[in-house]
Amino acid sequence: MAAANVQVVEATPAADPAPLGLAGFALTTFLLSGHNASFIPDLIWVGPALFYGGTAQLLAGMWEFRNRNVFGATAFSTYGAFWMSLGIFVVLAETTKFVGGFAGGDLTSSLAWFLVAFAIFNLYMLIGSMRVNKAVFLVFLTLQVTEIVLAIAYFNLSHGGTQWWLHFGGWLGILTAAVAWYASAAGVINGVAGKVVFPVGKPIITS
Repeated sequence: MAAANVQVVEATPAADPAPLGLAGFALTTFLLSGHNASFIPDLIWVGPALFYGGTAQLLAGMWEFRNRNVFGATAFSTYGAFWMSLGIFVVLAETTKFVGGFAGGDLTSSLAWFLVAFAIFNLYMLIGSMRVNKAVFLVFLTLQVTEIVLAIAYFNLSHGGTQWWLHFGGWLGILTAAVAWYASAAGVINGVAGKVVFPVGKPIITS
């Protein structure tokens, strides 16, 4: 008996989740970077790390899977998990420091290795972003530099160094946040206007 023909109807795609993911990443990065640059009080970034840069960005990544965007799904899901992981790490460190859970050098060295691991991930995402657009490429480029500088900063602090590298990394993080906010704004405004208002540039690699 011949199998019946089945017509597959594609469901309506989800709205573009990239502006949400970029906004969550940008705002949380700005708050932590402002603290690293020494003008924003500590720990105000932890809540956004868990819920905006973390949960909201993770959800954006899941919606990118729905839209069959492997780059966006991988980027937003990973950096949503990045922020939730960092937020939980700080919560645990603050909770246990009164009972000897972390020595100072262990804390900063742990943060350094955390950033090294994500810098490795970010490197191949940076290469992939060259096929997206220039705005997204700049987000990953500035983030790559920021992660490397902050890793150096925390390794330096774990060996009794000064906070110069940390402050420098903070200002680089603010630049990263600004670029990500621009890319997010472009997605929102261009989508609402139905035309290019904020240009994002063509992909660097098109072949």
